[in-house]
Amino acid sequence: MATQPRSVYFDEDVGQDDPSADGSEQRPYKTLPFALIQQSSEGLQYLTRRKDPSTEKGSDALEKDPSWVPATSSALKKASKLFEQHKKKQAKGDEIALREKQDAEKRQQVLESARKVKISQDPMLPKAVKIRLNEKDPALLKLRSGESTKDVDYSDGKGTRVRVTGRIHRLRSQRDIIFLTLQDGYGFLQCVLTGDLTKTYDAMTLTLETSMEIYGEMWQVPPKQHAPDDRELHADYYEVIGKAAGDKEAISTRVAADADPQTLLNNRHLVLRGENSSSVMKVRAALLRAFRQTYEEVTPSCLEVTPPCMVQTQVEGGSTLFEFNYYGEKAYLTQSSQLYLETCIPSLGNVFCVAPSFRAEKSLTRRHLSEYTHIEAELDFITFDDLLTHLELIICRVVEIALSNPQIAQLVRNLNPSFEVPERPFKRMRYSDAIDWLIEHDIKNEDNLPHSFGDDIAEAAERKMTDTINRPILLTHFPVEIKAFYMKKDPSDLRVTESVDCLMPGVGEIVGGSMRMDDYDELMAAYERVGIDPKP
Repeated sequence: MATQPRSVYFDEDVGQDDPSADGSEQRPYKTLPFALIQQSSEGLQYLTRRKDPSTEKGSDALEKDPSWVPATSSALKKASKLFEQHKKKQAKGDEIALREKQDAEKRQQVLESARKVKISQDPMLPKAVKIRLNEKDPALLKLRSGESTKDVDYSDGKGTRVRVTGRIHRLRSQRDIIFLTLQDGYGFLQCVLTGDLTKTYDAMTLTLETSMEIYGEMWQVPPKQHAPDDRELHADYYEVIGKAAGDKEAISTRVAADADPQTLLNNRHLVLRGENSSSVMKVRAALLRAFRQTYEEVTPSCLEVTPPCMVQTQVEGGSTLFEFNYYGEKAYLTQSSQLYLETCIPSLGNVFCVAPSFRAEKSLTRRHLSEYTHIEAELDFITFDDLLTHLELIICRVVEIALSNPQIAQLVRNLNPSFEVPERPFKRMRYSDAIDWLIEHDIKNEDNLPHSFGDDIAEAAERKMTDTINRPILLTHFPVEIKAFYMKKDPSDLRVTESVDCLMPGVGEIVGGSMRMDDYDELMAAYERVGIDPKP
């Protein structure tokens, strides 16, 4: 008696290619290749739902009689080819998985053997000198050079024995030698592990950012070899202080060089361990020191004050205020500390501050930051020309002080090889002259029209002009309508203010400033014009 072949069902309209399907009439697969992958043996027939003629022509309607028909021979042939490809791919995957399993087992055996290898300090060695990784004092450190039959050899006192601590920044393992570069925030030092030092469990499981203490002899780097400061430490002992994560959680995986910006921002604490970000932080710190030194040096000097970040008034307009509840009262994060600085002038003289400012502008451009470090100053009894001279002096002196430190100068060159020290004197250009320049060079405004007096010059046009002129520009005398209400009008042209933006080639605007209104009635009228209540 002949047996009926068992049927496997697939339906491209309602089927599912996932575990919820089992190939039955009630729970069909979606595609024939998937059906073959899930169920393939002799005596099976593959049935698909019969479609009506309108479906063949592109209609989604199903025939009222939901009967099933065998898959066509051409469909079976095509699906079988895909099925064979799948089997080969699966076989190769199984082979790789088996090989990886075998490698993992061998690795585990090696690691278990490594646990038995113990290292200890030799009490007969010279006492180690504790140093930072940037230590270079020749009176403290001697570097051994040449060749030796031993990895470390203190018999002739040619190389100083030191003790260093840091985190692994680079790691390279060879058969019987491990090269690792430590960093401690002050410098870098290449360390070389050899002999039994490479055979311990800790050595075989080293990961980037693992913190270590290493003892050893200081050597000059052999000819034609390279290492930070052309020196290295030949280790005779080490201890792992804290082991960093590896595999999928390794720092090189979490913050890969090609990771998208959002991933890097979300892992900022890890990104800061990289050379680029840490260099930016060091240059930033040097600039802040330079600003403070410069403000001390200028005549008359400026006193640093520390205004609050929580305020109850707006400075740059209500649309960019971060508002919060201050014990039942409305308060804001400051947009600028200039109003507080102005209150200090009568008793303290010229003042400045280095403080955070906040702007509620949800934008992803380099000119729109929700929080940034704001360096602001207020000067008493000066003219507009004094202000321009002061800005030029401060900018150039800060750069000069920062670059006088060779380490900072090198970091700047690494970060921005094309950086050039600002050339003095800065070009002074009135806003009206800038409008004429843009028209002459056929640079349109944001509406793709020729610029005209009263336009708020967009960043792209401003950058184009500055880069073409290729000199620092003090752009002055902006129209009243596009500047803050408290800026003083130019007595010789009441259409414009005594205001200035400093523009740098390759960057754009870096500083803004102005004279303040000093006439009470004019200031009150300005308050009314912009709709701000002058009452405290």
